[in-house]
Amino acid sequence: MRIAVLDGYCLNPGDLSWDGLRAMGEVEVFDRTPEGQVAERAAGAAVVLTNKSPFSAATLAALPDLKYIGVLATGYNIIDVEAARQQGVVVTNVPSYGSHTVAQMTMALLLELCHGVGAHSEAVRAGEWTRNPDWSFWHSRQVELAGKQFGVVGFGRIGRQTAIAAAGFGMRIAAYDAKPTEGLAGVDFAWMGLEELIATSDVVSLHCPLFPDTKDLMNRERIARMKPSAFLLNTSRGPLIVEQDLADALNNGVIAGAGIDVLPQEPPVNGSPLFSAKNCIVTPHIAWATLEARGRLMEIAINNVRAFLAGAPVNQVS
Repeated sequence: MRIAVLDGYCLNPGDLSWDGLRAMGEVEVFDRTPEGQVAERAAGAAVVLTNKSPFSAATLAALPDLKYIGVLATGYNIIDVEAARQQGVVVTNVPSYGSHTVAQMTMALLLELCHGVGAHSEAVRAGEWTRNPDWSFWHSRQVELAGKQFGVVGFGRIGRQTAIAAAGFGMRIAAYDAKPTEGLAGVDFAWMGLEELIATSDVVSLHCPLFPDTKDLMNRERIARMKPSAFLLNTSRGPLIVEQDLADALNNGVIAGAGIDVLPQEPPVNGSPLFSAKNCIVTPHIAWATLEARGRLMEIAINNVRAFLAGAPVNQVS
């Protein structure tokens, strides 16, 4: 059985092993696969693993041998799942490998906005502390989180874990979810409607999947409803935010800052208005990328394939 991994480098740049997958078939691992070469490289494979290499209806139709697509991520919007379903192709994802890691990165972005750790370290290295007439100085507003409201949009595994981390800093938690389930016990917690959460939170953190109804969720109108002192965080999917609207809001002082780990175009070959926006931190989609999280992702993805071959698929989305 042929198994093709279309874009394996980001998951495994050399510090993990594909041996578990190789035990199940003849494996070919491509570091990267351009969209126009997906059908060619997946040809003849019964099993394909992909992270960002997309499968349209046309691509699927060109692959009669394909039986299974394993998405090496939680989000699976790169797959035309309805076309896969009609073709009898099983699609799985990896839903719970990175909750702690993404929560940690979300808080790292928030803490950087609160304290400007990197900028102040560079200022010290540049000699500003040595030349300063006072024993302490700061270039940006220093913000204490305790008592402030942390608003979570999308209260799944990652949103919940991020809320727990924020509560550890003494923050009040507000949550919105399209299908609310169980809240958090033992902390100051409240369910809110989306508009109320946006208007009342000191931090708005996005953790919802990308669907047609969540695309452009944070647009000019919604950002304008945030507090002028508030921060916006996104470690979920880039298209949840209208980039230009956020850049304009930051440059015009509508909100105080933003921490962004994802962009609508990745890599941003056409740039982004956020690169020059005031008080905006942009990181290259690294919230998922700790060795520990990638190791769990690899293990779950291989187990997904093993379960499919045994006739009992798990983590199936189509």
